[in-house]
Parts: sequence; C-alpha cells; structure tokens
Amino acid sequence: KYGFSLLFMFIFLVPMAYFVQEMTVRLGAVTKRGHAEAIFDGFGPVWGWFAVFDLVVINWLTLVTEYIGMTQALRMFNIPEWITFVGVTVLLMAIVITGKYWTFERLTLIFCLFNLVYIPAALWAMKTGNVTGGWADVGRGFYAPDFQLSAQFGGVALITLIMANIGTTITPWQIFFQQSAVVDKGMDIKDVKFGKIDTFAGALITCTVATFIIIAAAGVFYYHPGGAIDVESAAQTAARMPELMPQEHWGQYAKTLFAIGLFDAGLLGALCISLATSWALGEVFGWAHSLNKSVREAPWFYVAYLVMLLSSGAISLVASTKVQDAITIFVQVVAVTLLPAALVFLILLLNDKPLMGEHVNTRWQNIANWSITGFIITVSTIFGVSVLFPSLFDSLGR
Repeated sequence: KYGFSLLFMFIFLVPMAYFVQEMTVRLGAVTKRGHAEAIFDGFGPVWGWFAVFDLVVINWLTLVTEYIGMTQALRMFNIPEWITFVGVTVLLMAIVITGKYWTFERLTLIFCLFNLVYIPAALWAMKTGNVTGGWADVGRGFYAPDFQLSAQFGGVALITLIMANIGTTITPWQIFFQQSAVVDKGMDIKDVKFGKIDTFAGALITCTVATFIIIAAAGVFYYHPGGAIDVESAAQTAARMPELMPQEHWGQYAKTLFAIGLFDAGLLGALCISLATSWALGEVFGWAHSLNKSVREAPWFYVAYLVMLLSSGAISLVASTKVQDAITIFVQVVAVTLLPAALVFLILLLNDKPLMGEHVNTRWQNIANWSITGFIITVSTIFGVSVLFPSLFDSLGR
C-alpha cells in the first residue's frame, strides 16, 4: 500500500534496536543473571511476576505468528499444515537438546544466513518491475516518505503499520532472550566490548533484510504497470510473484526465495521466543535452565519449551488464513504497547550503581534509552487515540 515510504523507519530502528539490546549484554555479563531473575531481585516478586506474566503472554502470541509464517510458506510447496507443524516442532526440539549452547548458536547462525535470500529477490523485483525512478525512488523512501498515501488508506492504517514494524524489531522477548543467552553463553565483563559489536551487527543486518523485503514487495505489487495490486499476507505476496514477474522465470525464483525467507524467519523466531520463555520460567521457579544441561538434568526447562511450541503451533492449524493475517499484525502492535514496561525495568537496573559498578549507564546512554522509551509510549498513545477516534487521523497527510 505504501510503496517505499515506510523505509524511513529503519533509519531509527537500527539505533533503537542496538541501544535497547546493548543494555542486556552489559546487565547479563555483569550480574550473571537472566532478566527475569534480575527484575525479581531488583524490584521484588510483585513486579517480577508482572514482568514474567507479561512476557509469557506476548511470547505465546508471537509464537503463534511464527508458526503461521512457517505453515503459510510451506503451503506454497503443497506441504500440508499439519506436516509443517509436526516437522518444525521436532526440528526445534532437536536443535535445543544437543546439550551445548555453542551448538545451538552455530546452528542458528546458519539459519540466519537464509534471511539474506530477500536481497536477490529484491534485486530481481527492481529489475523486472515498473519502478520508473529506479533505486532513486528507493532512496526517497528513506529521506522523503510520501505520507499523502495515508489520506487514501487512512491515518490509522499508517500508524498500525509503523507500530507493527517497531513491534517486530524491538520486543520484550528479545530483552529476556538476549540477557539469558549472554548468561548461558558464559560471557564475562571482559566480553562486553565484543557483545556490543555483535549486537550492532545484528541490529544492522536485521533492518537491512527488512528493507529488502519491502523493496521486493513494493517493486512487484505497488509499482505494477496496471496499478498497485493488493495482497493480504506475506504468503500471498510470494505466491503471486511468478504471475507478475514472468521475465526469464525470475518471478518463480523470487517466489521460492521469498517463501524460504518467510519459513526461515518463523523458524528462528520460534526457536528464540520459546527459549526466552523457558529461560525466564527457569529463573523464577528455580529450575535448571541451561542449554548446556541435558533433558535429564533440566527436564522442566525443556518441558516448558515444548509446551510453548505445541500450544501455539496448534493455533496455526485451526485458524483461517484471514484470521492468521489479522493475528500477525495485531500481535506486533500489542508487543509495542507492552514494551515500555520492559524498557523501564531495564533502564532502572542499568542505573543501579551497586549492581552495575563501572558499567552503569552513562549520561548519553540514558538520554538515548529514555528517549526511545518516551517515543514508544508516545506512538502507543497515538495508536490508542487513533483506534478510539479514527476520524482525527483519516486526513493525515492531506
């Protein structure tokens, strides 16, 4: 609907993702505790249970969307949803029961490489599409977005998509996941510098891949010679590419790459979200909670992981495609509304001098992180007002 106009968001999302997750690296390396345990120790059981309940609910909902992505992707290759559900669940269990954190990390890095398939998909889309201004039009999406489009589709639609993109880039589960991963990996204070580099690379690559997803979809559907073509899901986007990119079978190649990327993103998300939940529950209930321990040594850790997979994956089998697509957007928006609480806990912990010592937040880190928190609260508030009073935003951009 918006062509390249939403690309400007990623200029802000790279530093936002970095500053938020960089704090978890320092907190985990200094305290040797996961985020749930740190909240319980720092703020008491009431706020601790609030944070964990918040996490489990949004994680479960987000995990549903990951299964939706995977089942929709493999449906394009005529693989039934139930086979995808069973196969993926078995694969995800196999990855984590290896008994070693380093094995898990190497396997996930391999899966991460598959996210790069969106880059050639976008290049083919730009070459065969009807983008009259070429890559200059892409560039304008970063510095001169066309918000006149919001007058056509309504301001609420624009705000919802901005919220959803924030919510899929910076989420509560990422905070819990990364800090627990730092602890399970055995990182120490001396490793913080490398953790920061790692985190920045992750934020940059994440947003780079996201820009190419938008370029690929907009190049084919928004700039179609006969006018913009409406699609309702990522799976439908991939499925229709051969029809609209017939030149030299590039559309078929783009469809395959888009589907692989969709499946891979769901697989990585499901793996990390389930682990974030298991780590957090292990911390608060006192279970053994480490990938370096076997199933026999940490049974409840792996049981929680499996229950999350089975219960959320089942939803992808019973929900209609229309419901699945609505869930996918809705969950990311909910994630943003719940994010400020997680950020406030994190920033307060990073300003605890007795806890953090010399690794406490600097003035500039506080300015950056409180600004991010304030921005997300503002955007969430605007979204709430837009839902209650949509007429106020329908003229946005006119």
